[in-house]
Amino acid sequence: MEILDCTLRDGSHALKEPFSTDAAAMIIAALLQSGVKVIEFGKPSGIGSPKGSVSDEAYLEAALPYAGRGELGMFCNPKFFGEKEYEIARRYRIGFLRVGTNAGTVEPAEPVIAKIRQAGIKARFSLVQAHSVSPEKLAENARKVAGYGAQCVTIMDSTGTMMPAQVKEYVASLVKAVDIPVGFHGHNNLGFSVANAMAALDAGASSIDGALGGLARSAGNAPTEMLCAVLEKQGRPTGIDWYRLLSFIDEKFSIIVPDLKGIPPLDIIFGYAGFHSRNLAMAEAVARRERVNLYRLIVEVMRYGLSNPDDAAFNKAAQELTK
Repeated sequence: MEILDCTLRDGSHALKEPFSTDAAAMIIAALLQSGVKVIEFGKPSGIGSPKGSVSDEAYLEAALPYAGRGELGMFCNPKFFGEKEYEIARRYRIGFLRVGTNAGTVEPAEPVIAKIRQAGIKARFSLVQAHSVSPEKLAENARKVAGYGAQCVTIMDSTGTMMPAQVKEYVASLVKAVDIPVGFHGHNNLGFSVANAMAALDAGASSIDGALGGLARSAGNAPTEMLCAVLEKQGRPTGIDWYRLLSFIDEKFSIIVPDLKGIPPLDIIFGYAGFHSRNLAMAEAVARRERVNLYRLIVEVMRYGLSNPDDAAFNKAAQELTK
């Protein structure tokens, strides 16, 4: 199971100005250091898009030092992909290109996927606005793109309209139809982005998309950090150091994106641990005094099963963390 983070691609839709190359490099480094290994970056409409003041080459230069440490790639709309984009992607050793078309019309992707595979680049595929066709039609088109050479196919709930039961139906239909990994990309317009991602995994998906703070157009994507928290709580570890990810959001990402939507990292910790906010002041005091991570302290103290931990419990938890 993988989490594909698309903060640096889909997240740009929500910004007045695109991510700078310095910001992109910082975010890529932080994601990789936290254990997020699949990262989509670049222009929001994909490689070759005429929109955006930062060039494809500039973003690829920024990502180049991290190329061997994860699977770093860009979105690819067939109408923007020509010889220039092909040569750029090949020259910069891009990890993947995720081709995307409307879910009902996948045929324009065939020559593009062939070119991508010819270059030795991983070809992912996105069925955009998947809800606009039936599960049967979606499965039929997924078989087509698998036949074209796509190595992973993602159901995109581009408008955040799908419900968990519907997601399960669509994912199960694709899992049965193709022998390549099936992914899910959900938006949060009805507040179901995380629940839909869990439903997708339950139905057999092996890849889910997220973005830091849920950053994306409209109501945003499923937040990467919340996906990690929910999966950990369910006993499905991701291999991602989500405490580190939360700290990065608090300390640096929230400065890059000051009006970030979504649930703050500390509130995610409260929900994960079952910790009441009335006990926060005591936790903060002990974390400062004992020089331990506040997030980890809260989670550790709640392992004792106390509804209202006292100073002694916090001190005991802090001692456990410093062993």
